[in-house]
Amino acid sequence: MREILPGVFHWSVYYDKIKVEVSSYYLAGPKVLLDPLLPVAGASGLEAGVDHIILTNRHHYRDSAALVERYGCTVWCVESGLHEFTSGETVRPFKAGDTLPGDIQTMAIGAICPDETALVLNQPAGVVALADGVIRRGDGPLEFVPDKYMGENPEDVKAGLKESYTRFLGQYDFDHMLLAHGEPWIGGASQALREFLDKS
Repeated sequence: MREILPGVFHWSVYYDKIKVEVSSYYLAGPKVLLDPLLPVAGASGLEAGVDHIILTNRHHYRDSAALVERYGCTVWCVESGLHEFTSGETVRPFKAGDTLPGDIQTMAIGAICPDETALVLNQPAGVVALADGVIRRGDGPLEFVPDKYMGENPEDVKAGLKESYTRFLGQYDFDHMLLAHGEPWIGGASQALREFLDKS
């Protein structure tokens, strides 16, 4: 677990369910976790506690149940993804456009799945979190998630993502991007996303 921005912590863990490393984030000020899989060291880096967990889509529930048991926190998922939770998980719905605990704004992305959601952080400002549409391998460029994860019509999904991200860029200017799959983009994130869309 490392502090990538003041009060924003990132870590990556191999997720056996999908056989790849995934990223999680902790916002220390509001005590909010994004898409959490427990760090290798366990919850030792979360001594200040966790009040809320926010999922960028329904597939990122990950270790939320263990964290709810330990901290009594609330898990949030956009309402169109609630059908995923059929095993007694307690998940609170939000609608795209709502502002969530921690002063986090939400915006629908869709395309790759109906509940794909972007999060816009206001504490600290200039930070966004994206779910599964784009990934980053190491310190490389942005990429679309591989076609095999895009269903039967990958090109249609890519077109939908480009439309959504273009709309997103029209509404928000941001310096930093937290990715659910891959290293976060620190500094120049809006421009990096624009350049990726231009080349895609």
